Amino acid sequence: MTSGGDAPGMNACVRAIVRSASSHRMLIQGIIRGYEGMINGDFQPMDSRTVANIIHRGGTILKTARSKDFRTKEGRQQAYEQLKVNHIDAVVAIGGDGTFTGADIFSEEFGIPFIGLPGTIDNDLYGTDYTIGFDTAVNTAIEAVDKIRDTADSHDRLFFIEVMGRDSGYIALYTGIGVGAGTIMLPETDTNYDELVDILKAGEKRKKLFNLIIVAEGNKTGGAYKIAEEVQKRYDHYETKVAVIGHLQRGGAPTAADRLLASRLGYGAVDALVNGERNVMVGIVNQQVVYTPLNEAITKEKKLIPELVKMSNVLAR
Repeated sequence: MTSGGDAPGMNACVRAIVRSASSHRMLIQGIIRGYEGMINGDFQPMDSRTVANIIHRGGTILKTARSKDFRTKEGRQQAYEQLKVNHIDAVVAIGGDGTFTGADIFSEEFGIPFIGLPGTIDNDLYGTDYTIGFDTAVNTAIEAVDKIRDTADSHDRLFFIEVMGRDSGYIALYTGIGVGAGTIMLPETDTNYDELVDILKAGEKRKKLFNLIIVAEGNKTGGAYKIAEEVQKRYDHYETKVAVIGHLQRGGAPTAADRLLASRLGYGAVDALVNGERNVMVGIVNQQVVYTPLNEAITKEKKLIPELVKMSNVLAR
């Protein structure tokens, strides 16, 4: 099943799971709409033909949903009964921390083995270098910012560009480095308005005619609109504009990197089941497949790479 927010590459991962499981003569069912579908018994038999011609598609053919009922003991009991009626012995769940939290609780209550696969554009899960969808989301953001750069340059404008990342600054950091942003504002770091104005003034002294500021939506100082308004009050040299890229980052065909990652993780999930693993997340660390207990994947913090943060500050000047 796929659960939580959709991410480019989920279909490639579903394909890899189904075809790998078929090679072991396992019977596979897709759960439609995540935990909500599990509660309602919305299952679909799958085989190699079912997943033909989906590796390039964004979104998820299994659909996804957030389930309030699964948060209750009664809802989880109903989900368990549906799994048993349909003879399901184990579940592979593609999603983020919310998906894995539900899986960990459910497995502890009812003993159903879960294998988690990191499918989230935020790249915020401990136990893997990258998550499915992250690379595509960054490439989408960079493509959008490159277009904004053209108009910023033509009109000597200051653009505040908001990208997704409520709790994690990975998308903003990688996008900012990729587009040569003047400043990157992250949930994990503090940048106050005075510091930001000082950066803009320093750029003006260097005859910098426009500026791109990348803002993660979860930045502590505020969103792009609030920051732009406050900066304009303090420093009106530039014509200030705001662009929020938003859910564009969730859609579109997955990049080659995401297709390869999703395929490796899907294949690794079936290997994990065959080898008797349970309640682990399959990740890739230093190009090697690793297993991380679900409770560690959701409780341990995945921090930004300090070297990249330092580098982004140096290169922006």
